[in-house]
Amino acid sequence: MHKIGFDNEKYIQLQSEKIIKRISKFNKLYLEFGGKLFDDFHASRVIPGFEPDSKIKMLLHMKDKVEMMLVINAEHIQKNKVRGDLGITYIQDLFRLIDAFTEVGLYVGSVIITHYNKQQEAQKLKRKLERANIKVAYHYAIPNYPSDVDLILSKDGFGKNDYIETTRELVVVTAPGPGSGKMATCLSQMYHDNLHNIKAGYAKYETFPVWNLSLNHPINLAYEAATIDLDDVNMIDPFHLENYGVVATNYNRDVEVFPVLNDLLNRILGKQIYKSPTDMGVNMIGQCITDDKVCQEASKQEIIRRYYDTLVSVRKEDTGEESLNKIETIMLKAGVDRYYRKVAIRANEVAEKTKEPAVAIELPNGKIITGKTSKLMGASSAGILNSLKEIAGIDDVKLLSREILEPIQELKTIHLKGHNPRLHTDETLIALAIESKSSELCKKAMDALAKLKGSEVHSTVILSAVDLGTFRKLGMNVTQEPIYQYKKLFHKK
Repeated sequence: MHKIGFDNEKYIQLQSEKIIKRISKFNKLYLEFGGKLFDDFHASRVIPGFEPDSKIKMLLHMKDKVEMMLVINAEHIQKNKVRGDLGITYIQDLFRLIDAFTEVGLYVGSVIITHYNKQQEAQKLKRKLERANIKVAYHYAIPNYPSDVDLILSKDGFGKNDYIETTRELVVVTAPGPGSGKMATCLSQMYHDNLHNIKAGYAKYETFPVWNLSLNHPINLAYEAATIDLDDVNMIDPFHLENYGVVATNYNRDVEVFPVLNDLLNRILGKQIYKSPTDMGVNMIGQCITDDKVCQEASKQEIIRRYYDTLVSVRKEDTGEESLNKIETIMLKAGVDRYYRKVAIRANEVAEKTKEPAVAIELPNGKIITGKTSKLMGASSAGILNSLKEIAGIDDVKLLSREILEPIQELKTIHLKGHNPRLHTDETLIALAIESKSSELCKKAMDALAKLKGSEVHSTVILSAVDLGTFRKLGMNVTQEPIYQYKKLFHKK
């Protein structure tokens, strides 16, 4: 069983209290939410015990005070920008978030379309949202933002933006992804609130880096590893150190923009509220860690996973060699290398022996199960079936007969003109589900599926989108060697 290093209930309580206390300083608080609200799997991997929906549960503690404001960049809309982790566009994710917030009982008050410049797709989105009775506002790009404070705080700056009259004490500002304009949205709303004699404040909720953990703590290093494509770098907050004599960890973008942001806040509010970027934050994660060693180990494993992800991205030419150099530096700081991942070592041993692609799966109890490539199924399928047999206590027997598998192969190759006769993971699990109606052993294997969650997987070749997606849907953490199974120029995603 995985060890726990975090008190999730304490976190929900302390985090709620912290935000309510910050609200009390103003008539209204705009809370910029960084990271993911519903599915923060990165946090749950590096801090065992942190639940992926913890932040939503925390907001539900005070849902009568909460109004959700979603932000999307018109340029991202026009370019049909896609979230890499989910494989859906920012517009699709916007709809997903609106539905998800509504379903759990959070009030979605409005959507802000930033960087608006009469883009047709942005106009189409506005009409669609308004038909669903959701208020929509346009915000415009401001020249020399954020350095030209005089222009920003004028009728030609924030004054040009549409204003949304919010109705709750806490306005949570979130977005489908980075670069959407959450901070500028908060400041613009504060500017207009001030014109309406509403004393509105600003705070920031970023899960990482954890401000009261050291600069090179593995949790904070894992955050750097997860954001190498954004050029985020952890650093000591010099403003916090100067004003309070306390060492606090922040990241470069917040530190760099603080002097200008602080000037904007001071002018809008008429007084100084914050003395450092760390002051703006409300994150209480560091106070709820119960076993630092457990969290350090989990974070080191995440750094290795990010390393393998980067290797594959470089191989696919989705990112440059500089990303690999950055993550190798992070690994040095964390004191780990690629051999730190046991499941990767085991998979490569099997591949070396069989001269075929192999998969190794480390189950939550620590036992490593392998899968080999055969004529009937790929290594991923074999690895999942072998793991299910181990969990269910099934003897080493074949769960799926040739009578079941061969017709599927014929369908794939003869009728659907596929080149690979081996069963992918989804096809294998469908066959297992069908067999479970007549086979007690297959039923036991199906019943064990949920227990694969949290397992570690390593493949000696780059997986197909189908197999990768299946592992992720099952809650398994996957890494891959940067090697294509077949030597050809076109590879399906």
